[in-house]
Amino acid sequence: MALLTWLVWGCKKPYNPGAISTPNHYLVVEGVINTGNDSTIIKLSKTVNISADVNSTLINNAVVAVEAEDGASYNLLSVGDGSYISTGLNLNTSKKYRLHINIDNSTEYASDYVAAKATPPIDSIGFNIKNNKVAIYVNTHDATNNTRYYRWSYDETWRFHSKYLSTYIVDNDIHKVVFRTQAQLNYNCFAGDKSSTIVLGSSTKLSQDVIFQAPVTTIDATSEKIEKRYTILLKQYALTKEAYQFWENLKKNTEQLGSIFDAQPSQLTGNIHNLKDPAEPVIGYISVTNVQLKRVYIDNLDLPWDWTAKYPYDCGPVDSNYFVDPHTKSNTVNSNIIFGGAIPIDPILVGGNLIGYTSSTVPCVDCTIRGVVKAPSFWKDK
Repeated sequence: MALLTWLVWGCKKPYNPGAISTPNHYLVVEGVINTGNDSTIIKLSKTVNISADVNSTLINNAVVAVEAEDGASYNLLSVGDGSYISTGLNLNTSKKYRLHINIDNSTEYASDYVAAKATPPIDSIGFNIKNNKVAIYVNTHDATNNTRYYRWSYDETWRFHSKYLSTYIVDNDIHKVVFRTQAQLNYNCFAGDKSSTIVLGSSTKLSQDVIFQAPVTTIDATSEKIEKRYTILLKQYALTKEAYQFWENLKKNTEQLGSIFDAQPSQLTGNIHNLKDPAEPVIGYISVTNVQLKRVYIDNLDLPWDWTAKYPYDCGPVDSNYFVDPHTKSNTVNSNIIFGGAIPIDPILVGGNLIGYTSSTVPCVDCTIRGVVKAPSFWKDK
């Protein structure tokens, strides 16, 4: 038996494919050359080894510019976090443009010159209730039948609250429980996120350039995003056929792998190149277009009445703390709240006399560990 065990386990060797430790660090370019009055934002990074502790390496030492085929150039400003920005360029849409990147004044990259493509407005954003989820969709069309290929990205923002409302706080200077000021309230907060999936649509199989109820994203019935009020800012981009194929392949390679029935990985062919080494892979595709925006809000009252948001922490019932504990006769307000870190919630009164406070933990009381109290500038209450 021992010999059999050795034969099964003793000959096992770790398998470390070369892809895990390959020294290659490829340039990744994200963004769109915006022909309208909105900002052009380009983000640069480099890939890292699969075994690395980080997902990418940001590039902040590049010179980035939008160049027209007639020689005009528009520099982008580095603002950190690998981002390069220019305010509205308002480009002449009858010309072709490319992105030029110079890293460390030694390595140059450029995208192909691309003709500007007009993005039609978003007609509407709506939602359906499907499989215990909110399914958000978009409608759009191009009366000239010139767009055909679309991509969308989005920013989400939602208002949520902590599990318990605390109107008390510990004053550490005097070691007492006092009322919170308005500025110290931390029950209602705002949080947000950006799209992390690739959302595409095409009308090439239709006689008219119409997109009807194209899926954008879904939200679970138990999500905090819809416990009070939610908003999505949808961004629409017109694509060329080549750009659509790039994003379609990228989606297959990053989101649709994992089973024998999924699409097989394929080589990504973008339109950005190393000017001295065209064989070097560069990840990204630069489109030239205006970006159409539309924002909608969804209120909890618009959704099924029996949907209940699931709180992300296991809070349990509140704890009771006393100046004189009925069982131990100790001051548990002092030990648990004043010096113990528990957060006071409500007073405990007997015959109008204060005998202690209920309490809970920071994650169950303080919404600012996951959001901010101040509403964003665009936020509108119903």
